[in-house]
Amino acid sequence: MQWETVIGLEVHVQLATQSKIFSGASTAFGAAPNTQACAVDLGMPGVLPVLNESAVAMAVQFGLGINAEIPEVSIFDRKNYFYADLPKGYQTSQMYHPIVGPGEVEIVLGDDKTKRIRVHHAHLEEDAGKSLHEDYHGMSGIDLNRAGTPLLEIVSEPDMRSATEAVAYLRAIHAIVTYLDVSDGNMAEGSMRCDVNVSVRPEGQATFGTRAEIKNVNSFRFVERAIAFEVERQIELIEDGGQVVQETRLYDPEADETRSMRTKEEANDYRYFPCPDLLPVVLDRAYVDHLRSTLPELPAEKRARFENELGLSAYDAGVLSSSRPMAEYFEAVKAVCGDAKLAANWVQGELSGQLNRENMSIDDSPVTAQQLGELVLRVKDETINGKAAKQVFAALWNGEGDSADAIIEAKGLKQVTDTGAIEAMIDQVIAESPPQVAQYQNADPDKRGKMIGYFVGQVMKASRGTANPQQVNVLLKQKLDQI
Repeated sequence: MQWETVIGLEVHVQLATQSKIFSGASTAFGAAPNTQACAVDLGMPGVLPVLNESAVAMAVQFGLGINAEIPEVSIFDRKNYFYADLPKGYQTSQMYHPIVGPGEVEIVLGDDKTKRIRVHHAHLEEDAGKSLHEDYHGMSGIDLNRAGTPLLEIVSEPDMRSATEAVAYLRAIHAIVTYLDVSDGNMAEGSMRCDVNVSVRPEGQATFGTRAEIKNVNSFRFVERAIAFEVERQIELIEDGGQVVQETRLYDPEADETRSMRTKEEANDYRYFPCPDLLPVVLDRAYVDHLRSTLPELPAEKRARFENELGLSAYDAGVLSSSRPMAEYFEAVKAVCGDAKLAANWVQGELSGQLNRENMSIDDSPVTAQQLGELVLRVKDETINGKAAKQVFAALWNGEGDSADAIIEAKGLKQVTDTGAIEAMIDQVIAESPPQVAQYQNADPDKRGKMIGYFVGQVMKASRGTANPQQVNVLLKQKLDQI
């Protein structure tokens, strides 16, 4: 039997506000445990929440960024459950009237294909605290610094059919929130994490299968691996005569498996009801329009512009627009060198390769966009050739000079384009290579093209890599054919 996978994601994004959603306590990451939880976060008697307007603005900006409906009225509810990291005994969330209505996100797949994933809604809520299980000798510690941090929970429709699509969607959400600067999207610090809903059904069946929810997956790679395991588990279970149980599961990256945590709750298990301490949020059109005017160029728009205006391939445009820092770096390089394709090649090639080897982000690159742009400009105007350019890049990376021009001058890397100088080197190489010259002369004309590489290499060696390769090839062929 052929099976179809059905996936939906609930993405939790910590909003980049200075203070919490209902209190003035700091949201800064890394503080000592329980030093950033105030009386409001702890739900102490007599305290009242005050809604953070910045969280509202960021939620609306996200909604506008995915072309979602923005309801005029949204309402906060209490989601009641008991857990040690939830001191109030309830979480303030939005169940029935969320701040962001239906929207969509475009994802890019292989072969430059795109697919639109529907977003059911996005709602504001407060984060819970964090349970700590290490070094407590069989007990757990509770850090409530995170309690009350504003979250935007983005709930997709079950439109994804593979782990690849799910990861592409998650990356698209990450790109949008970081472009908008409403979150840093740091998954390692918990700023973005997701719950993955997975089910399988026979191909052609209209009704969905029973889903399992994998909680709090915090990396793109883990999402992919968790889905792969869960799909295989469910298919094997059904084919062996069993039934998938609706439940919440945990992904263990060390064992590369999902494990059952508890049976899946339904909405009525949480006894949602409107929060009596918070008034409905009413957004007038002027406020929404103002926020719309603040939106930057978003990834899909930037990708289209890179293709249509700069002439980049769909692949290059997709890579370079995938993150705001990458796009801004590329555009700064292009502004200096005036050549979009050359800039794209260097940013994706030499720069990205070195960043990956050093496990660094583009924000931490020791080579600035101005420096790389000047280097690319020297390749473009043929001051240096490709081989020398790599030497200059390495020197810039290692801090051996402030500019490409200074390094080119100091290392004597300027490309030799003087025909007389190149001919002199060619004559010397030919004179010192009688066996190779004889082989060239005796070879069939269609094989001489490959054999000329030896002579090119010798000339480039004699010039310390500074001779213009195109001129070397042309002049060498002329001279060898005339012997």
